[in-house]
Amino acid sequence: MSTYKHLLIGLDLSPESQQVVDRVKQLFADREVKISICHILEPLAFTYGGDIPVDLSDVQVQLEDQARQRLAVLAQQLAVPEEDQHIVLGQPANEMRRMAKEEDVDLIIVGSHGRHGLALIFGSTSNSVLHGAPCDVLAVRINEDD
Repeated sequence: MSTYKHLLIGLDLSPESQQVVDRVKQLFADREVKISICHILEPLAFTYGGDIPVDLSDVQVQLEDQARQRLAVLAQQLAVPEEDQHIVLGQPANEMRRMAKEEDVDLIIVGSHGRHGLALIFGSTSNSVLHGAPCDVLAVRINEDD
C-alpha cells in the first residue's frame, strides 16, 4: 500500500459511504497520501431523459448543495481539505476515470454492492470504473446489514 501517493475516493453519499471512509481510514491512517474525494451527480436532464418541459436548474442547485454538505462531513473524517472535495456533474464512472487521469491519481476507491439478477448483467459503477481506469481500483464491499 505504501506505493500509493494520491487516492481518489468516489462516494455515492448513501449511508453506506461511511463504510468506504472507514476502510480508507483502516488502510491508510498511518500513511502519507494525498486524498481527493468526489461525488458525481448525474444531471437531471440525463436522469429524466431531457423531455420534461420544467426548469430543473433550481432542483439541481439544491442537490449540489446537499451533496457538498454531506461530502464535507465525510471528508472531514479523512482530513481532506476543501480544494480536494469535488462535486461533479456527469456520468460517475467516466468522471472518476477523467479525474484520476487529470489529477495523477494512482488508486481509485469506490464502494461495491453485491449484485444479483439484472443488476449483475447491467453492471455497476464500481465495475464501470474498473474498465478503462488509468490506475488501480479498490472496490470496498458494502455490508448491506450495517
